[in-house]
Order: sequence, then structure tokens, then C-alpha cells
Amino acid sequence: MTDEPQTKPSATSHGMRAALDEARAAAKRGEAPVGAAVVRDGRIIASAGNRTRELNDPTAHAEMLAIRQAAALLGQERLTGCDLHVTLEPCPMCAGAIAHARIRRLYFGAEDPKGGAVTSGVRLFAQPTCHHAPEVYPGIAETEASRLLRQFFRDLRQRAEPGD
Repeated sequence: MTDEPQTKPSATSHGMRAALDEARAAAKRGEAPVGAAVVRDGRIIASAGNRTRELNDPTAHAEMLAIRQAAALLGQERLTGCDLHVTLEPCPMCAGAIAHARIRRLYFGAEDPKGGAVTSGVRLFAQPTCHHAPEVYPGIAETEASRLLRQFFRDLRQRAEPGD
């Protein structure tokens, strides 16, 4: 990959496909279906799905886990030259990690009006105190990412209703 800005990739880009696969796997584990993949030089170097319940760790969001994996693999805390694909707009914690890791580009699927911090909410990357702002490409595979989230929470509500 070059450092020149790219056009918005298709929903079938390998980074977003990997993120969607991770989101599906998270849903099967009973986690909110969010997945992330870090891509460098056209290769997926790390991917993860949410594991907050499994690990009893509120920071175990897909983005955080994928960033940690990539940093460990590269042996450095800065992920310059890396792109992050995630199925849901990152929250404030994850957006902060993206900025600190110096992620080059962020591609995300569904917007999160309640919890997002990129195009919604605090819009962290637009703040003057933000150390680094990646290029942001929202709406990648948005239909599929939104469908996974809606179905997961619909199923969760239906399971909760019979005993209420």
C-alpha cells in the first residue's frame, strides 16, 4: 500500500471481511458483534472480536484487542502505516487508542449515534487536543454490520422476554 489516500474501499475489502468474520464469531460467543482487523502493506496483521464478557474486561473491545495484537507483532506502540477496519464506529476509549497508536486510516461500518466518538458524540478526531487523526472512511459494509448488530440485540431481547 502507498501512503496516498485511497478511495473508499468496497464492502468486500479483505480488511472489512475479516472484521465481519470476527463480529460473527463474537456474536456466537454471546458478545456484541463487533469485529476489527489491522491491515499493513495489504496484509491483515491482527484481528479480533469483542471479548468483554468472556474476559470480564470492559476494555476488551475488538479495536483494543486488534491494536494490542498488532503492536505486539510489530514490537512497537506506534502503528503508523496501518489501517484499522471495524464493523462499528469506535467509542471514545477506542478512538483514543486509535489516535495514540497513530493508525493511518480508519474504515468503519455502522455508525453508533449513542456510543460512537468519530462521526457521532464527542468526535474525538476533530478536537484540537487530539494528537493524531486518521483518515476516516465511514459506511464500509454498513448494511451487513448493522444487520449483525440488530439481529444480535433482537435475539437478546427475545431471550429476556419469556422470564420477565
